[in-house]
Amino acid sequence: MEASWRQVAGGRGRARGRATAAPSSGNGVHLRGAGGGREKGSVGAAGPGSSARRSPAGSEASQTSVAELMSQKKFEEIKKANQAAAKKIVEEHFSSSSEEEGDEDFEGKRGKIVANTFITYTTQTDGDVRELERTKQYLNEAFQAGAMTCLICIASVKRNQAVWSCSGCFCIFHMPCIQKWAKDSQFLVSSLTDDDFGKRDYPWPCPKCRFEYKRSDTPSRYYCYCGKVEDPPLDPWLVPHSCGQVCERDFKPSCGHKCLLLCHPGPCPPCPKMVTTTCYCKKAKPIPRRCSAKEWSCQLPCGRKLLCGQHKCENPCHAGSCPPCPRVSRQKCVCGKRVAERSCASPLWHCDQVCGKTLPCGNHTCEQVCHVGACGDCPRSGKRFCPCQKSKFSLPCTEDVPTCGDSCDKVLECGIHRCSQRCHRGPCETCRQEVEKHCRCGKHTKRMPCHKSYLCETKCVKMRDCQKHQCRRKCCPGNCPPCDQNCGRTLGCRNHKCPSVCHRGSCYPCPETVDVKCNCGNTKVTVPCGRERTTRPPKCKEQCSRPPTCHHTSQEKHRCHFGSCPPCRQPCQKVLEKCGHLCPAPCHDQALIKQTGRHQPTGPWEQPSEPAFIQTALPCPPCQVPIPMECLGKHEVSPLPCHAVGPYSCKRVCGRTLTCQNHVCMKECHKVTETDSCTDKKKAGPECLHCEEGCSKSRPLGCPHPCVLPCHPGECPPCVQMLRIKCHCKITSLYVECRKITTADVNEKNLLSCCKNQCPKELPCGHRCKEMCHPGECPFNCNQKVKLRCPCKRIKKEVQCNKVRENQISIECDTTCKEMKQKASELKEAEAKAALEEEKRRQQAELEAFENRLKGRRKKNRKRDEVAVELTLWQKYKYYLFPLCAIVVVVFAWYIAHAVD
Repeated sequence: MEASWRQVAGGRGRARGRATAAPSSGNGVHLRGAGGGREKGSVGAAGPGSSARRSPAGSEASQTSVAELMSQKKFEEIKKANQAAAKKIVEEHFSSSSEEEGDEDFEGKRGKIVANTFITYTTQTDGDVRELERTKQYLNEAFQAGAMTCLICIASVKRNQAVWSCSGCFCIFHMPCIQKWAKDSQFLVSSLTDDDFGKRDYPWPCPKCRFEYKRSDTPSRYYCYCGKVEDPPLDPWLVPHSCGQVCERDFKPSCGHKCLLLCHPGPCPPCPKMVTTTCYCKKAKPIPRRCSAKEWSCQLPCGRKLLCGQHKCENPCHAGSCPPCPRVSRQKCVCGKRVAERSCASPLWHCDQVCGKTLPCGNHTCEQVCHVGACGDCPRSGKRFCPCQKSKFSLPCTEDVPTCGDSCDKVLECGIHRCSQRCHRGPCETCRQEVEKHCRCGKHTKRMPCHKSYLCETKCVKMRDCQKHQCRRKCCPGNCPPCDQNCGRTLGCRNHKCPSVCHRGSCYPCPETVDVKCNCGNTKVTVPCGRERTTRPPKCKEQCSRPPTCHHTSQEKHRCHFGSCPPCRQPCQKVLEKCGHLCPAPCHDQALIKQTGRHQPTGPWEQPSEPAFIQTALPCPPCQVPIPMECLGKHEVSPLPCHAVGPYSCKRVCGRTLTCQNHVCMKECHKVTETDSCTDKKKAGPECLHCEEGCSKSRPLGCPHPCVLPCHPGECPPCVQMLRIKCHCKITSLYVECRKITTADVNEKNLLSCCKNQCPKELPCGHRCKEMCHPGECPFNCNQKVKLRCPCKRIKKEVQCNKVRENQISIECDTTCKEMKQKASELKEAEAKAALEEEKRRQQAELEAFENRLKGRRKKNRKRDEVAVELTLWQKYKYYLFPLCAIVVVVFAWYIAHAVD
């Protein structure tokens, strides 16, 4: 079906010169064909209630607006079609398994998914994966590009498509493909064999293994491999079409356990559970074994009695019934006439001799071959019928039954007429009556003998069951045989033709397989026939064996590939002509160079062609071998590329010492001419700068004055300027030469800073320092007299201050002081006792007063309880209120009387 914009465009082309059906605009104008012209009777024509003619400007404007609407509509349709096509391409690109095959990280990702699928199984087998090879093959095919192919449509099975898996061969098909296959198979069988078309339940086969399914088993919904989840979601970290849950399908053959793998394609592996079981013959002790291999043989003789009943089975412990007895013995036949050596397993046998025993009649012998039991009665004894079965005779066994003389009257071979001869022995003759016979196809009649069949020469024109070829059989009765010609139709693989007999419906998928190989042919992947054109070749792990195309004897190791080899990245190693070094650059024998000088476009209307690249050998780049070279100023030796070797400036400061011996040359690294008088590399040369700065040497410690000379070598002269300094006591200012201060030692500086006066500082004891002006702390050697008393302050003496501060002298109390102290303590104790007694008397008085007050309060409360009636305000003041109310009334009356007047 074409896109909508193509249909619209086609409609316009076919409707040229005719009015096209288009939706009317708001002003009643209808679109017409490309030929133009207004049709009579159109909606846009003049009608009742409208003007007969319209202005040309209005008509053109309306047509322009409608044309714009149609253009916009077509643009939107084209836009939607392009978006849908782009979306489809993106989905196919995302879902294609062949696209994922080329990713470098895909191998590691696939390994993780397979390991997660097997982890629940390998934990039961202690990591043994030997039983998982077949299942692992199905898992690898689920990821491998082109391996999962629908054999019905010969197309890749993508991870986002609904699929169905056969339970017999585990082959995967697209859901729509298998549904159509099942429907077509049932329709074909029922149309050929069912009289009541479509009424019977016919099975349909798997396209690959021909495993038959019932009509009810036709898939209608998309399930995961284990059948638990409907429409399993697309998860890039799971096996395609898997739900990610534990499989839990029953093992085959059934053992009672369930599969432990995650939902997976292909058959379930053998059961890994451990069970305790004994051997086939039940003689050995039970041992733990895998459930999948629980049946085992102890290799001891079986010992069970064989069917012959005489010997025992000598085979090692085995499964099932014991084989027949292999021994040979002499055995008689059934009749007992012959004896032969035969297998002990078949004791009953028949010889080829006739029995020959005399029957009970005494006239005949038994004609049976070697039989068991009695021979039976004579077959000629008793009542017997004549040949035509009409008359019955009782005759001795020695006489034959005569004919009865009546007509035979048996039905002849034609099944219509009867035999007209008299009763006779032997078969009846052929029917010779002439009848009018119809041919087998029923189109012609002819008189002829009854025993002959009549076949006309008319060929059947009905179509055979293939619905392609005519029957063409002479005188066909209508049940045309199946077509015996070869189908010969090209299969879906486009490589082979259908080898089956001509049939109706779709051909079976091509059974052939094709090996898609890598370039060297060592690695291959087997895919269904027809998929080799779209299947990406497998990745080969072998090394590429092509000869190198450059000057190297061997190329870099890389894996097998299609197309040209990658560019050589080995070092060139060619000998350079100028310096003789080896070229270390990557090989450049086949470099891609953009081609220049091509045809230039003549104008903007001409599309520029894509740039073309040519393969050519490039010359070796300049030599980059480092060569040590000294700079012009001889500051450093740096490695320079071999092609750039020569005098150079290191861009550093020259740094040579100038004549002043204090500064260095600040020019950039330059060439210095060395003279006989100047051979030292650190001394400045004629090309260096000349010092024009003042003296910048450091002054002596404490001298704040600069040197008066320009920049000079050697030491600066002594400084003779006067300095103003404070003495040690910070009171007097002294003037001293700078050089004396800077050159003096500590003692001399102390003398120069001394004002020769007494120190004005106070000692810690409070007395003035007696020393002369001095630096630092004052010495504590105060010799003034101070008064010192004993602890009780009675005894007093005068001693030196420094001895008191050092606790060298102390005055102790004598006996008199002790007696005075004892008397004072006794006096204090007496006073304390008197005060205590006074306090007790005071407290006792307060207690008695409190008790007296408490007794008086109780009496008052008793009196208050007796007076219970209290007068109201009215009772208290009623005698005062009556006169007051009378006075108010009189005044109010007087006021009213005067107000009325």
